[in-house]
Amino acid sequence: MKRKVGNVFYHVFIITFALLMLYPLLWMISASFKDTLEIFQGTHFLPETFKTDNYSQGWQGLSGVTFGRFFMNSFLIVIVAMIGNLSSCLLAANAFAKIKFPLKGFWFALMMGTLMLPMHVKLIPQYIMYNKLGWINTYLPLMVPKFLATEGFFVFLMTQYMRGLPKEIDEAAICDGCGQWQRFIRITVPLSVPAIVTTTIFTFIWTWNDFFSQMLYITGIEKFTVALALRQFVDATGNSSWGALFAMSTLSLLPLFLMFVFFQNYLVEGITAGSIKG
Repeated sequence: MKRKVGNVFYHVFIITFALLMLYPLLWMISASFKDTLEIFQGTHFLPETFKTDNYSQGWQGLSGVTFGRFFMNSFLIVIVAMIGNLSSCLLAANAFAKIKFPLKGFWFALMMGTLMLPMHVKLIPQYIMYNKLGWINTYLPLMVPKFLATEGFFVFLMTQYMRGLPKEIDEAAICDGCGQWQRFIRITVPLSVPAIVTTTIFTFIWTWNDFFSQMLYITGIEKFTVALALRQFVDATGNSSWGALFAMSTLSLLPLFLMFVFFQNYLVEGITAGSIKG
């Protein structure tokens, strides 16, 4: 009986804490169905009358550019970033985990050192370089680096996971006459699916929510992403479309939510297996 009572109190505490953490999100979803006056002066959590005008108004977008275009721009950057990160980080991780080459430990330590380098140190040199290349107001600064394994975290994650794979499988593949590339494609990649999915999810989330880099390199409204478009709903003069802002913010969370729902098992497995096997 004491154990059952303890479990009840434990679950009540967890549920209460979860609701407190989710309250800002739930409030935003509720506010997306209210008018501006009710958002700031209403006393009820739920809207008195559900209004979908905020969604239709927000979807119309800005300056003749609909929010559908902003979503397409964001998805374009995210998809290319995921392809670049997966292809480059997989190759780099395979080299560190499976191939012997001179100064391997030094290069791995140097790669790990990039994780401790603040992004603000690289900000001005990168901007000057991209400006000289004529890449400002294009998506190239957000895409091209992804194909050069610049994300040290993902290289480290995949390296640790690959090091934990059974060496007997590689030895058997060598006996069967497989080369480095065949072992990579037929053995390493299929066995590294949890780490690959984890990298995909984090790349999606970080790129989708990357407001600062997008604001720095993208200036034309027709190239705006969802993060940049949401910022435009807040007018510095105080004439802000709060209802449309909350409505589009709610829609912008749907891709992230779906990613977690469908791939949460792979996400947990990829992180824990990589840390334990390393």
